[in-house]
Amino acid sequence: MSVQQTVLKVSGMSCGHCVKAVEDALRPLGAKGEVSLAEGTVNVTFDPGSVTLDQIRDAIEDQGYDVAK
Repeated sequence: MSVQQTVLKVSGMSCGHCVKAVEDALRPLGAKGEVSLAEGTVNVTFDPGSVTLDQIRDAIEDQGYDVAK
């Protein structure tokens, strides 16, 4: 398993519930996210052999947030 990290710019996050929603959306994909509300970013660690960056973006957007492409 190779691990990759990337930082995604995410808008619309403003509270602890937002942090939990994003982290919970990534968990079923086998990805881990560290949210920075102050910076509006999510530092994502994932296995590119198991999940694509597009799937990660879609999971976050499904929670109602906008991910910069």
